[in-house]
Amino acid sequence: MRLTERYARLIAYFEKARPTAQSELEYENPFQLLVAVILSAQCTDKRVNMVTPALFAAYPDARSMADASVEDIYGFIKSVSYPNNKSKHLKGMAEKLQRDFGGVVPDDVELLQTLPGVGRKTANVIGAVIFNQSVMPVDTHVFRVSERIGLTTRSKNPLQTELTLEKHIPPEKIPVAHHWLILHGRYVCTARNPHCTECGISDICRYYKRNEK
Repeated sequence: MRLTERYARLIAYFEKARPTAQSELEYENPFQLLVAVILSAQCTDKRVNMVTPALFAAYPDARSMADASVEDIYGFIKSVSYPNNKSKHLKGMAEKLQRDFGGVVPDDVELLQTLPGVGRKTANVIGAVIFNQSVMPVDTHVFRVSERIGLTTRSKNPLQTELTLEKHIPPEKIPVAHHWLILHGRYVCTARNPHCTECGISDICRYYKRNEK
């Protein structure tokens, strides 16, 4: 199967199966999503959603979080992974956001990456989800699923995967395609024992074809 055909088939399937795919993180504004995505690093969305209501009630904006102590922030997020580092990142992020951007989350992925705790993936999530930009966040799910299906071939790192996906997915589809791949990896194309018999795109999947009996 030609690569263009594989992408076309994948897009057609998900447009029908998951036309309104969206983040499973719970948020009400760009600042809250930025906080939630920082917390979600190596942590489940479910766990993040358990701690953010109280965190957002205490610190609804950059100014209030910037004024908080690292210790106080830690008290709200201690059940997520790496709470010590994330507490420092959140305070540092809020301070810089308030100082340099007037508390407003910037719409530029390069500027976003100047914030503590914000790497390329997190910046791309904000760009795609909040600002509907044609940027592809690549987490472990997107990296794994892309390689298994055959959207990428021997990608060495997330950046290679990101650039390949952005090259072959129509720009207007990239923000929702990000969610398609994440949710597919989370519930169907799991890291261990993928549910190939339940997959609607197994007919184009390189991994399935190799392991089909």
